Amino acid sequence: MKFGAPEALLALLVVPLLFVYALVVRRWRSRFTIAFTNLGVLAAVTSRRRTHWWWRLPLILLALALATAAAALAEPRVQLTGSDRTAMIVLLVDVSQSMEAVDIPPSRLDAAVIAMREFVGELPANDKVGLVTLSDKVEVIDQPTTNRDAINAGLSSLGIQGGTALGAGVEGAVKLIVTSLAAEHIYHTPGHYLPAAIVLESDGGQDRGSISPFVAGELAKTAGVRIYGVALGRPDAYIINGSGYYAMKISVPPDPGIVAYLARESGGQAFSATNVTSLDSTYRKLGLSIGRYPQLTGISSWFDVAAALLLIAGVSMARVRGGALP
Repeated sequence: MKFGAPEALLALLVVPLLFVYALVVRRWRSRFTIAFTNLGVLAAVTSRRRTHWWWRLPLILLALALATAAAALAEPRVQLTGSDRTAMIVLLVDVSQSMEAVDIPPSRLDAAVIAMREFVGELPANDKVGLVTLSDKVEVIDQPTTNRDAINAGLSSLGIQGGTALGAGVEGAVKLIVTSLAAEHIYHTPGHYLPAAIVLESDGGQDRGSISPFVAGELAKTAGVRIYGVALGRPDAYIINGSGYYAMKISVPPDPGIVAYLARESGGQAFSATNVTSLDSTYRKLGLSIGRYPQLTGISSWFDVAAALLLIAGVSMARVRGGALP
């Protein structure tokens, strides 16, 4: 829980002052004495005036009411999960040479394609899906469409190409979303996300392109496009470059930190997958995560209602008991 006006919590000092006031009033009342000539009557009165804890309950309820009202003044907020309707998803797939590593069989790219097909099949039929690849260059394979057969055909056509221009790939996917939504007269407004998201499948590192992932992440944030990234692979992964005598073993560990940055900067989420099982699980989680985001929600009204109920309960109990309020 966070507070919008934490300085208002100083009003909680009223609570101990209430108990001090009650104590002063009680002692002031005890100054007025009554003479009893009958010891039996005195004993009966004394026994009836024994104070049990529930006799102090009205005062306790009033103190809780004051504390709750003071908390309401501090504008309490809690983080809840908000959601919106994501109507467009662009699959951004890394097809660079490192994606032919076989640490996730049959290869990183092939395993990703299988998982993405299942992911697309679970999306609502009205959601538009686009397909963009990144390597040395960025290529739009499919414009956003509701035609799932076209997207599956595009996924089947993917093949390994050169290096990784990750920043340029994110920039290309963001531009595709912005222009596609603009054609439907949907534009970004500050403080809100576009009804779209990028699903990035990559092993993370960048070795090509003039646009850094950090610049691309800022671009996605400014455009209101969330990125949901899946960092694929194990740290000990490698590929074989060349053949025969000239074959070279090249290490291709994933860089989940870059993927996590892009997701965090844009307001999305990041995942890591090191085997086929975790990859399938990741895409199931991804299906539940897209369109959901954390948001701070004010709950001052909850505290106001609670304070009112406590006040009513305290006053009512004091009246039923027949005692005076302090």
